[in-house]
Amino acid sequence: MTADGLGAVGTVDGVLTALADPTRRQLLDLLAARGQATATVLAEQLPVSRQAVVKHLAVLDAAGIVTGGRVGREVLYSVRPAALSATAQWMSAIAAEWDKRLATIKHAAEAAEREHRAKKE
Repeated sequence: MTADGLGAVGTVDGVLTALADPTRRQLLDLLAARGQATATVLAEQLPVSRQAVVKHLAVLDAAGIVTGGRVGREVLYSVRPAALSATAQWMSAIAAEWDKRLATIKHAAEAAEREHRAKKE
């Protein structure tokens, strides 16, 4: 695997770890719907404190899923789609590999069934 591939694995691992928490997934959904928002605005939509939202946003930021930019005294957060795209590509590749494996098993089972029927006749 190339260094780029190893970087992609790290990105995918970070994204999956960050999205394992339902509150972080809710934050991501809220940011995706709003475009950008402050931690205060996001906390108003969730049953957690602003401080908890900031901690969750820090995890999402470390995973490359969101970014925060200072505007005056506030920090506006928004979604960074690149890490999510890398994760979606990885998942698609895994799904394609499993589809190929399942197709091979299906063909083998169908061939065995045809052979079994031929022997009965």
